[in-house]
Amino acid sequence: MPRRPDTAAAAATWDRRAARYRAQERWEITAVDAALRIAAPRADERLVDLGTGTGLVLRRLATRPGPRPREAIGVDRSPGMLAGAAHGALPANWSMLEADARAVPLPDGWADVVTCAYVLHLLGADERAAVLAEARRLLAPAASSRLVVVTIWSDRALVRAALRLLAGGIRFACTALRPCDPAADLARTGWTATRRVRLPRRGYPSVVVLAKRAAPT
Repeated sequence: MPRRPDTAAAAATWDRRAARYRAQERWEITAVDAALRIAAPRADERLVDLGTGTGLVLRRLATRPGPRPREAIGVDRSPGMLAGAAHGALPANWSMLEADARAVPLPDGWADVVTCAYVLHLLGADERAAVLAEARRLLAPAASSRLVVVTIWSDRALVRAALRLLAGGIRFACTALRPCDPAADLARTGWTATRRVRLPRRGYPSVVVLAKRAAPT
C-alpha cells in the first residue's frame, strides 16, 4: 500500500536528518531511561515503541539490567532513521518496522506496553490524537497494560538546551524543541495519567507520563 503524501513527505525530511539525529541522542538518554524504569516491561510482555527513530528506546532497553520483554518492535515511518537503529544489536524477537505511528500493521491488543518518546511535540493536535488512539488500539485490554510518553517540557532549561545544540552544530533539532504538555491530549483520547515525572536538569527538559485507559463513564 503506498504511503499517504503527508507520511511520505515527513519520512523524507527525517531521512535527511537521520545521520545528524544520532549525534543529539545524548540529550534524550536521561528521560528515556526514566521512561523505561517507569514502564518496567516484564519478560512475558510485548512492547511497541511508536516513533522509534534511530531506536534509542529499544537500544537502551536491550542493555538495561533486569527482565526484557519477549518481543519488542520499534515503529517509524522514516527508513533513513531506522537504518541507524543498529538492528543487529537487538535481542532475538525484537525488530524494527517501517510504518506510520497512526496506522501500525499489528493486530488489536498486540502489546502490553507502548512507549512514545520525543514524538508528540513534533506533531499537530490531530496527529497527536491519532497516535494516542493507535496506542490504545495496540494495547491489550488488561488492567496492567500501559502507555509511557516523553515530551519536551516548557522550562528555562529549554533555552539552554537549544543553545547547547546550536553550539554543537545540530541546528535542525532546535526547531523541534517545542514544549508540549501531553496531559490534555491524553485526557481527550481516553487516557488517565497515573504518574508524571519532570526531568529539567540533565539533557532536554522533559516530562515522562505513565498512562492507563480511562475508566468508562
